[in-house]
Amino acid sequence: MNKRTQIIKYIAADLLTATVAWFLLNLIRYSEVAQYEAYDSLQAYIFSQKVVVGQILMPLFWLILYYFSGYYNRPFGKSRIDELFNTFATVAIGVTFIFFVVVLNDLPQSFEIYYTIYFSYGFMQFTMTYVCRSLTTSYAARKIARGEWALRVLVIGAGSQAAKIKRELPKVGYRIIGFVDFDEEGGCRGPEVDAGEILGCIDDLPRLTETLPVDELIFAPETVHGDASIRLLYSLYHYRRPIKIWAEKDNPFYTVDVKTIHGIPLMEVTANNFSEAAKNIKRALDKIVATLVLIFFSPLYAGIAIGVKRSSRGPVFFRQERIGYMGRPFIIYKFRSMYVDAANQGALLTDRNDPRVTPFGRFLRKYRLDEIPQFWNILRGDMSLVGPRPEQRRYIDAIVRKAPYYYLLHNVRPGITSWGMVKYGYADTVDKMIERLDYDMMYYKHMSLTLDITILIYTIKIVFTGKGV
Repeated sequence: MNKRTQIIKYIAADLLTATVAWFLLNLIRYSEVAQYEAYDSLQAYIFSQKVVVGQILMPLFWLILYYFSGYYNRPFGKSRIDELFNTFATVAIGVTFIFFVVVLNDLPQSFEIYYTIYFSYGFMQFTMTYVCRSLTTSYAARKIARGEWALRVLVIGAGSQAAKIKRELPKVGYRIIGFVDFDEEGGCRGPEVDAGEILGCIDDLPRLTETLPVDELIFAPETVHGDASIRLLYSLYHYRRPIKIWAEKDNPFYTVDVKTIHGIPLMEVTANNFSEAAKNIKRALDKIVATLVLIFFSPLYAGIAIGVKRSSRGPVFFRQERIGYMGRPFIIYKFRSMYVDAANQGALLTDRNDPRVTPFGRFLRKYRLDEIPQFWNILRGDMSLVGPRPEQRRYIDAIVRKAPYYYLLHNVRPGITSWGMVKYGYADTVDKMIERLDYDMMYYKHMSLTLDITILIYTIKIVFTGKGV
């Protein structure tokens, strides 16, 4: 099952249908409008500059719009109803935009011609797009049903729940490559699936994920309430693969909205609550804002860099490894706000009156100016404008011992600002980090573009009032 190939098929089909629909629209525009605008033949109109340019730009416009609709994010397992409504809503928005920006400049003999053009274009664009998408989706569904295409999964568990998974998963496009046995104490409990399919115990999991072609992990405990089971579940995030849990009755993620997959009790726990469209819009806005800030605030960067160099010896930027999206480590950048020998005092959290902070660094922290190099992290894809703040691995390990659900925050990109930073502020102990975690979990549950904008407004207020510390 090749995700990239399937996406290319959808893009190619959408590109073709958008090209044909725009060409057919121009035939209607000629018969209804253009022949009265000094075009003496259809050929002259079709090869005119405005039509040729439109024939190139319009298909690209549709691809951009389809991208922001989130249609290409999940090429497999599409719901036919969702596909229908997604296509209809996107086409309605696109046709309306094109009508008012492009078509309304035409000068028809009567007002009623506008209705003909609008509804004809909408019908052609929707019908051809949906038919081609439906054919592509149906072809993939047949391949999955016949077992020719399948996601390769490793099942964590070998009891009665795993036995149910063995019966059900092949029906919805999964191929089980093996089972990992475990009990509440972390050992092997004795399997209820075929012994030949057991690849090892939980201690073998690091080796199995490195050596086997595993697309996803499925967690199938006998009980979801045991502390050992829940801690094991959260530890699976280290393997940087989508994780699903088999939960027929009880679900440990009672604070997170989850959906069953194809009507079976298989819940995805590495997905956040953003819609696919919102995810793409958020990423695009991140890139645009980061680019603009890096360009237009470059004089501010230069001024701060001079201030840092004058405040104390050492480099301008502070670099440190943090843990980000799906547990991936990355290097975070800040303007240095501490004396260069602060690291020699050990790994300490910064408090309000930390003597390691330089006078100029205290000013930077007050107005959150030490954080602005992280716009480069946003441009690189490590971070987002809004999201839970990334932490060092040592502190994450300390947090999850008391609050293992912290790993859920790795389902989203960390941010320059967060609901926790806005409502709670800096935390100088692990216990305070856990207190702040409540705000970040609240954000995780209710993620939306509106909430992101609200957090940004609060952050701007903090910056201008100097309440960053």
